[in-house]
Amino acid sequence: MPTRSPAKPRAKSASRNIAIESAAADAVGHADATPDSDMERRICDAVYESVMSQRLTPGTKLPEAAICELFGVSRSVARKALQRLAHEHVVDLHHNRGAVVAEPTPEDTRQIFQARRALEAALLPLAVARASKADYASLRKQLRDEHALLHRAGQPAWARQASAFHVRLGELSGNAILHGYLTELVSRCSLIVALYEPPGNAACEHGEHVLIVDLMERGDVAEAVKINDNHLADLERRISLERPQPAQTLAQMLGLA
Repeated sequence: MPTRSPAKPRAKSASRNIAIESAAADAVGHADATPDSDMERRICDAVYESVMSQRLTPGTKLPEAAICELFGVSRSVARKALQRLAHEHVVDLHHNRGAVVAEPTPEDTRQIFQARRALEAALLPLAVARASKADYASLRKQLRDEHALLHRAGQPAWARQASAFHVRLGELSGNAILHGYLTELVSRCSLIVALYEPPGNAACEHGEHVLIVDLMERGDVAEAVKINDNHLADLERRISLERPQPAQTLAQMLGLA
């Protein structure tokens, strides 16, 4: 949510954050689950939630030995969890430094947001052309859920719901390829916001989401695209790429202390 330039997105990989994937896995059943895979998922959940809660800051080291001790797992389990987190752009793996919480550069941030704005500008007209009354009713229910989370849930849950709104608009476009690209970019933007946005700011402005849906339903595509583009530009402008490092132990930052 990476020090590399944006690569070709994977349609499924970043569409979920780690908590969402866990829920999907549970829905399938636990027949194939093993103690090691359960622990791997637990490590991923803990790191992801700590990043989204701003307890784990960019550049924080995640030594394999410390992960093993904190979670009571073998090095192979810890390594697989860190590799999975790297696949999701949550951590970076360095040959000499090991695993560290991702540190997106200003150029990474600029390119990721630029790509996302261009993609959403292309997807919104497609969504308007295909959306039915039932789709708009579903969107408005999603916005009500979003508003409820804004007032009673923590930052990770609110950020997931706010991101899900944009992913849903991409899904309504009917273009699975573009939707896959968008889910990757939304996930990476969410992580950048979680890492760098100053505390107290909303990950997305709920009122702007409501306005975008109103404009879409009225068929005012151009204005909906404009509002959405300004919405994403404002989100990018609020990001501050410099944050002080907290004087906490890794256990405290992972919420295990």
